[in-house]
Amino acid sequence: ERDCSIQRRNQKVIEEAPSPFLDQKLRLKMSNQAIKLASKVNYQSAGTVEFIVDNDKQFYFLEMNTRLQVEHPITELITGVDIVEEMIKIAFGNRLSLKQDDIKLNGWAFESRIYAEDPYKDFLPSIGRLKRYSPPKEENYKQHIIRNDTGVKEGDEITIHYDPMIAKLSTWAHTRNDAIKLMLSSLDQFIIQGVKNNISFLSAVLTNKNFKAGDISTSFIKQNFAKDFKGISFET
Repeated sequence: ERDCSIQRRNQKVIEEAPSPFLDQKLRLKMSNQAIKLASKVNYQSAGTVEFIVDNDKQFYFLEMNTRLQVEHPITELITGVDIVEEMIKIAFGNRLSLKQDDIKLNGWAFESRIYAEDPYKDFLPSIGRLKRYSPPKEENYKQHIIRNDTGVKEGDEITIHYDPMIAKLSTWAHTRNDAIKLMLSSLDQFIIQGVKNNISFLSAVLTNKNFKAGDISTSFIKQNFAKDFKGISFET
């Protein structure tokens, strides 16, 4: 499962896997419902079933996406399964190369969506040329992983015609706290010039005490950043 609670105007901002809210009992209940749904319609491919979960851990069906989701990298990071490869194999008529029991959750992963927008001006979209685009170095080690999925390069133009997302920065570590620390250091190394971006806002969310405690919901940004965003302020 993935937790996509950190949203702004129904647009996902930060996702993580696994969810800090789910326990094994609830995870099995939700998974079984997702499997029943896919089986009922004889669905054969990668897909995503979305649920809303309340404070009492009651869950409700929201929708099913018959495709990969933008945040699929964090599932790949905690399972070691290349979901895109499996999806392509299914499209060619091949069977899955693994069974459910083969899939084990390992560690914790986060994905931060890097947007061309100005968080200091109510997230006003930003356009222009990427005069400087220098993401953190991607790494793949036993203790940690840094992954950056992007479709732009230095010198490219960010226009009004497409989604403002510049990149998806993902980190993996053995614990949630370590994955957060790795994401923060990776964001600090991400240099973008020429367009406004939300990197400072992402760092503010990740350093928020409620976020670090796993106390999150779809109202998190509204509740914790109700006033205009002014940047990060550290308590002494």
